[in-house]
Amino acid sequence: MKKGYDAVIIGGGIVGCATAFELAKRGVTDVLLLEKGFLTSGATGRCGAGIRQQWGSELNARLALESIRIFEHLEEYTGYQRSCELHQGGYLLVAYSEKEWAQFQENLKVQHSLGIDARAVDLKEAREIVPLLNTDGMYGATFCQKDGHANPFHCTQAYALGAKRMGVEIAAYTAATGFRVKDGHIAAVETSRGTVETKLVINCANTRAPGLARLVGQDIPVCSERHQALVTEPVAPLMDCMVMSFLRSYYVQQTPHGSFVMGIGPREAPSFNFQTSWQNLERCCAVICEALPALRSLRVVRHWAGQYDLSPDRNPIIDEAEQAKGFYTVCGFSGHGFMVAPRVAVLIANYLAGEEDSLDIGRFSAKRYETGELLLEPAVV
Repeated sequence: MKKGYDAVIIGGGIVGCATAFELAKRGVTDVLLLEKGFLTSGATGRCGAGIRQQWGSELNARLALESIRIFEHLEEYTGYQRSCELHQGGYLLVAYSEKEWAQFQENLKVQHSLGIDARAVDLKEAREIVPLLNTDGMYGATFCQKDGHANPFHCTQAYALGAKRMGVEIAAYTAATGFRVKDGHIAAVETSRGTVETKLVINCANTRAPGLARLVGQDIPVCSERHQALVTEPVAPLMDCMVMSFLRSYYVQQTPHGSFVMGIGPREAPSFNFQTSWQNLERCCAVICEALPALRSLRVVRHWAGQYDLSPDRNPIIDEAEQAKGFYTVCGFSGHGFMVAPRVAVLIANYLAGEEDSLDIGRFSAKRYETGELLLEPAVV
């Protein structure tokens, strides 16, 4: 590492790596990216890998729509020589109550206003899309063919390698441990390998971001919530799309390699816990097998835990510290950081490089929690 950099990014997940890439594209190449472990060792490498546009808030739907446009040609966009394994088999969102079904109709209005090609489907068509599906208790579903999933490891590597080719330095196994502020402006980052001077810090450390922000007097209202997922043995193709329920809080998809990836929302208080639990494994299998009985005979080969960085309204936060100008915290994605990272990175880079953007970055400020201008998102597992 050098003595100083024009910018320091903290966090080697897809948000941090994509931001480094987008800054470098705009000529800001004297950048250091810090990652306390290896790239994707945090939330990105533990996510469910889904990419969907079927959101209930205009902001999330727009971020996802414009991110998918980047995902669709990410290899060419970044110069990556391998496949990022994007598969647009669609998302089937299922409703288990009259109230939820009514909310789906409202969500569709938001999606259609942005040109998202999602539609309502009856139970007959839902079974045609996913023949394995048990529709007992369902009121209906919505489907968007352009939703799907991608490989989070390859997507992050694509951004990281592209950034490195343009001059960005990546320091893995190097933790940010503190900051120096001078005259109300960020001046340096203290790391496990020494101190580096900078006037710009972008804190993309997911659930660790609020703790780092507090070191410069910035209060970010985000908490950590454990989420667990599992993967099965690979089998022949059985379904092409992701099936998701908000009311019963589950998701399940079959990967291109044949394995099923699935998860279920927690029933516990927020905590910074990366341990798995047999209770979650048992409950997840029971709920998924009720929805897709044909999966009962599959064997689970791996079970892991990760963290959601939950914001109060389940929307991202992009905020500059008032007591340390030049220090920006980017977190609060509430479980959907992977799928909106490409567009968020473009927004951040445009703002910092002084370029125009059709999105107002001010809408993501944490000040919305003080003014009551919340961006409530109803479509979160």
